[in-house]
Order: sequence, then structure tokens, then C-alpha cells
Amino acid sequence: MDKTGPRPLLVLASASPRRVELLRQIGLVPDRICPADIDETPRRAELPRQYARRMADEKARAVAGQINEPALILAADTVVTLGRRILPKAESRDVARSCLDLLSGRRHMVLTALSIMPSAAWTQGRHAERLVETAVIFSRLSADQRDALLDNGDWQGKAGGYALQGAAASLIRFVSGSPSGVIGLPLFETAQLLRGQAGGWLT
Repeated sequence: MDKTGPRPLLVLASASPRRVELLRQIGLVPDRICPADIDETPRRAELPRQYARRMADEKARAVAGQINEPALILAADTVVTLGRRILPKAESRDVARSCLDLLSGRRHMVLTALSIMPSAAWTQGRHAERLVETAVIFSRLSADQRDALLDNGDWQGKAGGYALQGAAASLIRFVSGSPSGVIGLPLFETAQLLRGQAGGWLT
């Protein structure tokens, strides 16, 4: 890997503080945080894996088009799915309650798609993608347990209405895959993709 010359900017195409903190765990601090402003509505009959990949790619492309300096853009999208059903981000207590009722006692999948894209000014970078799948099973939630999760407020803005790193952790009996991917950024796969880029991102 060529480590000569100034390193390009690392731009995170997300406003998520969780993703910033996860990057810090592997020794990376984004030079810029540029949330992507895109339409996140699933297309008709779009499958969850297709949707997650498309969202991450569109976020990366949208931000790459705004950067006029040598930069590598990192985008991610996390989707909670029951079969072919994409669960929404919980923007209200009622939505969070509906998600938790669906997930209670059931196995579901958390899909996190990664997209790394160079800006036009960074000719040594290359586009790279990865989809990480994690199986999660909630215990069967009593009404009191569900309401306690709702009262905690961890559900706000979270896909599927829960946060693995929050109070829900005490009620999740099985995780197979990437715990950091459930939180929003699979660190092993992110590090792999960054190591494959020019610029000396990670050793």
C-alpha cells in the first residue's frame, strides 16, 4: 500500500454519533461528517438486501459529488428485516411498539451495507462494497418489558425500534454475526475495505 504523500480526507456520509464512536474504536476519526440527503423510500417490490446496498451506494455517491478534494467517502445503511419485510426507523413510540411486538420471540436479520467511494479528485481510490448480515433473536417480551424499553427511549430513530447497545441488550438472547454491524457499522468489514484502499488507512 502506498503511504507516501498526504492522506486524502476520510468523509463519513452519516450524522450517526454511533458510527463515529465505532470508527474511533479502530483508531479512525472522520475528517468530515457529511450526512447524505437522499430519498430513503424503498422501491416497489425491492428486497431488503437490494435496498440496503442501494441506500449505502446512493449515500456515498451523493456525498462524493459534493467533495472537491482528494477524499474517501464511507457510507453505511442498516436495515432490520423480517423475511422480506423491511421494518421502519422508529420515529414515534407507536412505530417502536409495533416493531417490538413483531420482533418479540422471533429471529430477524440486521443487514448493514457498506459503500466506500473516492471523490473525483482522489484518483488512487476505488469503489468498494460489502453487505454484512447478522441474525438476532429477542426473548419473548412481556408487556412490561416492552413498555420499559419504550420508556427508556433508546428506540428513537433506530431501525426496528431498538438499540443493541442500549437497554434491549438484556432481552436479546442470540446474536450471530457482527454486533457492531447491528449498531450501525461492522468494524471488521469496514477495516478490511479501508485496508484495500491506497493511502495508508489502516495497518
